[in-house]
Parts: sequence; structure tokens; C-alpha cells
Amino acid sequence: MKAEFINPFLASAKNVLETMCQTPVSAKKPELKRDKVTYGAVTGIIGMTSSEVTGSMIVSFNEDCILNVVANMLMEPVKEKIDDEVTDAVGELTNMICGGAKAQLAKLNHKFDLATPTMVVGKGIEISYYSDAPTLVIPFSTDHGEFVIEASLNEKR
Repeated sequence: MKAEFINPFLASAKNVLETMCQTPVSAKKPELKRDKVTYGAVTGIIGMTSSEVTGSMIVSFNEDCILNVVANMLMEPVKEKIDDEVTDAVGELTNMICGGAKAQLAKLNHKFDLATPTMVVGKGIEISYYSDAPTLVIPFSTDHGEFVIEASLNEKR
């Protein structure tokens, strides 16, 4: 995956979590994904395609992190467990993060179309990727736990 594709996801995730969810985040060192299983307790997956590039973006939160993020986002008390409202919020966050990255990628002349996000609840669930392109994992930490952004974009052949 080209380096120019990484920063838009990093910047968008930081922007969305800090502005929409009042949750300060710190990015950690990106790494290659070594397996095909979900990182966190709840995961949003969205497909992306352009005339030259295709792939997906995944955002996956551990339970404490997403419960606090959603509480901040909705200005409500922290829930005790993941429910439909939390899952729906992950879909919204997935759309916002990927939409922000899409806008930044457009400035680099990469015009993407986005699919509707799919949410998966459960840790360690295997995901089948449509591409054999490497997946880059960008870990983030918050005061209440961690989440990751996974980006897998590959030039069409």
C-alpha cells in the first residue's frame, strides 16, 4: 500500500474521535496485519473503490473504548455493554472516518466511492478480504482503551 494512502486515515480518525466524540487519541506505530481476525469487540467495515484502487477500511474498538467513545458522542452515561445503539454508532464512526479519508484522498486525485458499512460484534472473528493486498494496521490509544484502523488498498490490475 502506498504511503500517501496512510495519512488520510490517521488524520481522519484523530479528527473524528477528538471533535465528534471529545476523545483525545494518540496514534501508535503502524504495522502490517498478520491475521484475518477482528481486533476489538465491535468492528465497522467499509469497502472503497476508485478507477485505479480498490480495498477496504476497518475500524475496530475494544469494549471499554467504544462504550466511552459512544457516551461522549451521544452525551449520555457510559453503557454497561455493547448494544444496538453502540453498534449503530460504530457504523456512523466508520462512515465519518472513511468519509474524511476520502475527502483527503480526493485532494491527491484519488476519487473513491464508498460502500455501506457493515458492523461485526465479537472479538477474534475472521474476515475474508477481497484482495490479497497487505493490510496496514494503525493502532490508537485513548484514556479508556484502544482501537485500530485497518486499511487495505491495492491498485486494480
